Amino acid sequence: MAKTITVTLKKSIIAANPRQKACVKGLGLRKTGSSKTLENTPAVRGMIKKVIHLLDWKEA
Repeated sequence: MAKTITVTLKKSIIAANPRQKACVKGLGLRKTGSSKTLENTPAVRGMIKKVIHLLDWKEA
């Protein structure tokens, strides 16, 4: 299993509910198109799962 995951925000969070906005903010993403490389932990994977429809991700 890879040790890091790269996530990119591909859709806007304007219409997302507050919990989804909090997950995106917790992942460290701000604007559409922004990317972040994060550790591959169960907490990060859970946050990605909640907003998978807004993100592109790949294991690095």
